[in-house]
Amino acid sequence: MRAAVIGSGAWGTAFAKVLGDAGSEVTMWARREAVAAEIRDKQGNAGSLPGVRLADGVTATTDLAAAVAGAELIAIAVPSQTLRGNLADWAGLFPADATVVSLMKGIELGTLKRMSEVIVETAGVAPERVVVVSGPNLAPEIAAEQPTTTVVACSDESRAKQVQHALATPYFRPYTSDDVIGCELGGACKNVIALAYGMAVALGLGDNTRASLITRGLAETARLGVALGADPLTFAGLAGLGDLVASCSSPLARNRTFGEHLGRGESLEQAQIATRQTAEGVKSCLSIRDLARANGVEMPIVEQVERVCHEGVDPRVAVKLLMTREMKPE
Repeated sequence: MRAAVIGSGAWGTAFAKVLGDAGSEVTMWARREAVAAEIRDKQGNAGSLPGVRLADGVTATTDLAAAVAGAELIAIAVPSQTLRGNLADWAGLFPADATVVSLMKGIELGTLKRMSEVIVETAGVAPERVVVVSGPNLAPEIAAEQPTTTVVACSDESRAKQVQHALATPYFRPYTSDDVIGCELGGACKNVIALAYGMAVALGLGDNTRASLITRGLAETARLGVALGADPLTFAGLAGLGDLVASCSSPLARNRTFGEHLGRGESLEQAQIATRQTAEGVKSCLSIRDLARANGVEMPIVEQVERVCHEGVDPRVAVKLLMTREMKPE
């Protein structure tokens, strides 16, 4: 398969490695020529994934038109809140029947749309051409070829299977799903819950608290998903529980790490400087909160994360507010 990966961060680079190792010819698009040159000349991207060698079939360019020319699969790995603006410039370059793969996990601010919806609306791509990849996919572990599973979701089963086969390697095992809504919401909401988990770690709270955050976080994610038409079973799978556990438990997960900085009393600006990475949950907590309110769904953990991130509430106060909510059945 001829594939393009738009974005040269850790996840985009790891995804390009998987595609290359599975036999595809891959062209990555990078904003900076220095990054593209390193990928072309040294088969690596030390700034994002140090020590990782990409297959010989992986190359890179800063020319987006050249990157996507003739591509059967176009994977997009850019910060979720920049997607719409970028696609306005890119969409006319995509081949007519290319499968567009969303690697982003977020809900757009303002419109409250999922990433696949933004792609359909902005790029003029039919919904059945959009595939969502989600699951416990920490880029450094994938790049190290540690056994990993993922979910490939699309309303077109045959297209999902095509992408599944294009990604299958001895270390990367994809499963298919037709629940695009559930997979996207699981990926977006876990970022916010992972921020809360990181705060709990920094506050010195123990395993009971951490297990409670994962469990109740998954419950409120599933409530929102069901309200929007997702299959509740999706949230018990890789794109739900699997992704949530990985993002909460691993120090490699940027949202958990960002949450730890907030839990130590640092500001958003200080945490951003310290982590030097995009923590999607910081912005998505606003859009997920608004999406939940618009659909009459209670998401108390998301609400408190938003208050810590954007209203200056002390994380210890947020924990107290969660613990003193009205009693109710599980």
